Amino acid sequence: MTASIADLRKEYTLNGLDQTDVLPDPYAQFQQWFNAALAAGVHEPNAMHLATISPEGRPEGRIVLIKGIDAPGFTFYTNYQSRKAASLAINPVASLTFFWPELERQVRIEGTVKKVSEAESDTYFNSRPRGSQLGAWVSHQSDVIAGRDVLEAEQKRLEVQFDGQPIPRPPHWGGFRLLPDQIEFWQGRPSRLHDRIRYRLDAGTWLIERVSP
Repeated sequence: MTASIADLRKEYTLNGLDQTDVLPDPYAQFQQWFNAALAAGVHEPNAMHLATISPEGRPEGRIVLIKGIDAPGFTFYTNYQSRKAASLAINPVASLTFFWPELERQVRIEGTVKKVSEAESDTYFNSRPRGSQLGAWVSHQSDVIAGRDVLEAEQKRLEVQFDGQPIPRPPHWGGFRLLPDQIEFWQGRPSRLHDRIRYRLDAGTWLIERVSP
């Protein structure tokens, strides 16, 4: 018999988290948890839920891959003509959510979003596999198409066009960086009394706070 959705639950028992457990720098704390996710064999630990606000004011989300983590912020790449990019052009704010169930951990990040430099986008694009580089040219992301054959025909055309030569970055493709003002680390605990430690940026200083579950 199939279990009722309402009856599905898991008790979290692996770890606890307190203000005294975290590093003063939230980027260093994120890197520590990210490294633990890598070591634990989490499937695609760099996968995150990116939430944006549409031009109509509707929330929208999708899973994307983080490609850079450093003191300025968290970087991902996409088509600048995509739906997410159109939303960010109107409402340049977003949130990122990482969930690592093997460790019973979640990280939520909120802040403003800006494009990275063209040089930075070029550097990352040149590091991508050739098939992914071609895909950036093939896809008019978020546009309606008649069928998959449209993509396959364009891919074959571009393979011929770029045969034997480097593939340049499309002008409509590049990176965004989220500049956080809040980063929350969540550790699952028994009886749904989870631990939540939040870093909040206040006048250039990161404050560390415990938040009720």
